[in-house]
Amino acid sequence: MSLDPPAKGIASLQQALADFAQRRDWHRFHSPKNLAMALSVEAAEIMELFQWVDTAGSGAIPLDKQQALAEEIGDVMIYLTMLASKFNIDPVDAAWAKMALNEKKYPANQVYGKSLKYNEY
Repeated sequence: MSLDPPAKGIASLQQALADFAQRRDWHRFHSPKNLAMALSVEAAEIMELFQWVDTAGSGAIPLDKQQALAEEIGDVMIYLTMLASKFNIDPVDAAWAKMALNEKKYPANQVYGKSLKYNEY
């Protein structure tokens, strides 16, 4: 498998992940439940990198932690993409659709500078 695929879009990532799992006979372990759990674990590993760092300091993590952060973000992206593939969901399309919903739920003129939930304003 090429580590630098010619097409770097979501479809090529989905195919590469499916091929990777198939070549190792791991696809049978990739139930939606297992993928969702793995996604949660990897997201928690991102949180761990920021544990005990104050809010102001969280924007300036050292380079070694930035590398670890990039790896954990990669893990999250992998499991999210694999889970989406199980249901034929394009995660990029899903994100754009969610942004459209959020535009309606959180009108800028009503929530500007506020961290309120949509049912609190």
